Amino acid sequence: MYRTVTCGELRLADAGKIVTLAGWVQRIRKMGGMTFIDLRDRYGITQLAFNQGTEAFEKANGLGREFVLQVVGQVIERQAKNPQLPTGEIEIDVKQLTILNPAVTPPFTIEDETDGGDDLRMKYRYLDLRRQCVRKNLELRHKMAFEVRRYLDEQGFLEVETPVLVNSTPEGARDFVVPSRMNPGLFYALPQSPQTLKQLLMVSGFDRYFQIVKCFRDEDLRADRQPEFTQIDCEMSFVEQEDILNMFEGMSRHLFKTILNIDLPKLPRMTWADAMKYYGSDKPDTRFDMTFVELHDIFHAAEANKAEEERFSVFANAAYIGGICAKGCATYTRKQLDALTEFVKRPQIGAKGMVYARVEENGNVKSSVDKFYSQDVLQQIAAEMKAESGDLILILSGDDAMKTRKQLSELRLEMGKQLGLRDPKKFSCLWVIDFPMYEWSDEENRLMAMHHPFTSPKPEDIPLLDTDPASVRANAYDMVINGVEVGGGSIRIHDAQLQEKIFEILGFTKEEAQTKFGFLMNAFKYGAPPHGGLAYGLDRFVSLFAGLDSIRDCIAFPKNNQGRDVMLGAPGVLDPIQLDELMLDIRKK
Repeated sequence: MYRTVTCGELRLADAGKIVTLAGWVQRIRKMGGMTFIDLRDRYGITQLAFNQGTEAFEKANGLGREFVLQVVGQVIERQAKNPQLPTGEIEIDVKQLTILNPAVTPPFTIEDETDGGDDLRMKYRYLDLRRQCVRKNLELRHKMAFEVRRYLDEQGFLEVETPVLVNSTPEGARDFVVPSRMNPGLFYALPQSPQTLKQLLMVSGFDRYFQIVKCFRDEDLRADRQPEFTQIDCEMSFVEQEDILNMFEGMSRHLFKTILNIDLPKLPRMTWADAMKYYGSDKPDTRFDMTFVELHDIFHAAEANKAEEERFSVFANAAYIGGICAKGCATYTRKQLDALTEFVKRPQIGAKGMVYARVEENGNVKSSVDKFYSQDVLQQIAAEMKAESGDLILILSGDDAMKTRKQLSELRLEMGKQLGLRDPKKFSCLWVIDFPMYEWSDEENRLMAMHHPFTSPKPEDIPLLDTDPASVRANAYDMVINGVEVGGGSIRIHDAQLQEKIFEILGFTKEEAQTKFGFLMNAFKYGAPPHGGLAYGLDRFVSLFAGLDSIRDCIAFPKNNQGRDVMLGAPGVLDPIQLDELMLDIRKK
């Protein structure tokens, strides 16, 4: 037997016991006639004590970090106790030491505060996973997945696996494609989502389905994106939107209670239109206020009677002017304000500049555009913003209202970060509902489905499909936590004729729709129930619970920012023989 106990379970009550432990050398300390070693396994750390003059002592002095050991010894009370460790009141008086495997010196320290950079840690991810802080994230992930399965099982859901090799879909992100050797010139795609397959399960009468499933999207990467990710994918039959929201709000409440011991209140709901108007984002961070106030009416009225040379053209010609009020920030220095201006002018944000106004202690408003506006106008602005003495007003404007709101959203988040208002230990959750059915794509020069082409329009908006499809609202919803979209879904179309109409609006010919989605529309003809569902991003959910800025550290073997696995060397080149078998010629012409 390699061990009788783990490195995390011994306590003072175990003193006197003879035990066998196995694990890795975390740290070695030589102190005169004694050598102390911290032995680590998945469960914790136990201190080993080696006395001079013993065979074990001589062996211990030849050890290095990350050696794999087995020791036999007696549990004794520790003289210099360590209250930071659960095992900190005891140590093992080692009688026998066996080196199970030596180790070369690791390229970075296996500590919570490691000296390894991201690239180095990703290259040696199997070493990085030995760190307690990373391992705890994966233990949290396991527990959350377990609780998801328990909740959904109790609610009558069946877990059903769907294929990984599917057909390519023209909507959404880019597919990862897989060539077929047995069908030369033809390709599978890895699923971006099991969307059509779970709808077919509803047609099949399964009623309630879920799957914790790998999905794949060939898109640009961010902190909350990976080329392969995991969804909690769910679908229900004979439901309306209210049924879906109640069911999965219940699941979220279950997770918060069982994992974090937080009683989640009933989630507020916000329309997409209000989210964009007041936060400039369809995933608003509602942990703090600082909502948008539209100011163009006041400024345009102030500009109306001015001579052309007296006008502030930036505001006079703007389609949108909006501001936020940062409470107590009138003390911001010119240097800090210049830094905020440079922040919004970054290419990723794209604003042309920023206007600010301070409300001074005497109530006067001091602004960066004083010469263009009277104190009376500035007081109107302060009143509209509900700004008080000591507050700072930050204003952006632009020719495109939607684009400017998004820029103001980035400024709001930056201010929230600077003021410590985005506490990862505080959770603010909501549903965003009533999304637009479509959004315009300049690249495609046509309307595109905002979610996917199987989303049902709101029943009262169906007549608008013939007259004004751009104004149609979708029966779609997202769950947002702390400014992160953790899940989203919709009521689906279950009528073949309505589905055909949606494909027509999206620019598909009948032949194209039949080729791509004929299997689904044909299935609807055999009696499809009303159905809907959603999918949570498990990686995002876990990262929020763990307080992480990136989803990478809650994934065992993630890709880097270029979509590469630097540990495995993937993606890599194929042998010419393999390329010939697949009838692929990628050699330069």
